[in-house]
Amino acid sequence: MSRDIDVLVLGGAGVDTIVQVPELPLPYADSYMIRPGIESRAGQTGDFVALGLHALGLRTHHLDLLGDDPEGDLVRALHRDRGIPLTEVPQPAGTKRAVNLVGPDGRRLSLYDDSRSREADRLPEKTVRDLASASRHAHVSITHPCAFALPALRESGVTLSTDLHNWDGENPYHEPFAFAADIVFVSTTALADPERTMRRIVERGRAEVVVATAGAEGAYLLADGELTHIPAVEPRTPVVDSNGAGDSFAAGFLYGRLTGEPLGRCALYGAVAGAYACTVPATRADAIGRDELLSQVAESEEIPSRH
Repeated sequence: MSRDIDVLVLGGAGVDTIVQVPELPLPYADSYMIRPGIESRAGQTGDFVALGLHALGLRTHHLDLLGDDPEGDLVRALHRDRGIPLTEVPQPAGTKRAVNLVGPDGRRLSLYDDSRSREADRLPEKTVRDLASASRHAHVSITHPCAFALPALRESGVTLSTDLHNWDGENPYHEPFAFAADIVFVSTTALADPERTMRRIVERGRAEVVVATAGAEGAYLLADGELTHIPAVEPRTPVVDSNGAGDSFAAGFLYGRLTGEPLGRCALYGAVAGAYACTVPATRADAIGRDELLSQVAESEEIPSRH
C-alpha cells in the first residue's frame, strides 16, 4: 500500500488571540494599556504540530473541522502559505479560537472558547480511513471529534501518537486517547505523580513510549519499563513565549522516530525543537528547520542514547 503521507495530524486547528500582559496572574484592574498590541494568528496545537513536522521535511497532512469565518480563513491561509495540505470538514459552530495571555517571562494563560464545538461534531469516517491508509503515522489531538476517529485509525494499522497536555491523570476524557496511542506525550504540570501516571498509561493501553515534558526541568521518557530523564536544552536566544513548545517537542520527537533514530536521540530532537519554540514570539507561527535541528544536536556535548 502506498504511504504518501508521513504524518496525518488530526484536529487542533484554530486561531489564538495574543494579549501581552505585564504579569501573570493578572491583578484586577479596570483597564490595561497593552503593548505591543493584541493580535490574532492561526495556530493551535494541531497547526503547530503540522507546522513543526513540515519544517523538518516530513510529508504532513492536516485534517480538522473549520468554520466558514475569518478565523477559518486564517487557518486556511497558514496551511496554504506553508505548503501543508489541509482537508477541512465544515464546522457550523465556527473555527476554534482562544485568547492567550502571555506574561513577560513567556508563560501563558489560555482561555478557550468552548462554544465553537458541538456534541455531534465528527470527522467523516471514510475521510479518516482514506487518509490513514495513505499515512505512515497519525498524530491525534485530544479534541472531541478525534475521539470518535480512534477506532478507524487503529483499524487502518497506522501507528498513533497523542498529546494529553496538562492531564491530571484522572480525568476520564483523556483516557481513550492515552490508551489508544503507541506514543503518548503529556505535561507534568498537573500530575501529582508523573511516573505513576506514565506507567499506568503503558499498563492500561498500548503505548510503547510515554514522554512527560517538564519545561525547564527537561522531560521523562518511559520505554521498556525504564524511566529516563532527558535534560532540557538551553535556548539559543531569550525565551519570549512558551506557547507551542510542547507541540514542537512532539514534532521533533516524531521526526526522530520516523527517521529511525534511537529513543534518546528522538527525545533530544524534541528538546531542541521545544527550546527553539520558546524563542518565537507568540504572534508568530514558526518552527525549527531540519538543518538547524541537526546542527544543534550535533553541537550538543551529551547526546542521550537508547537502543
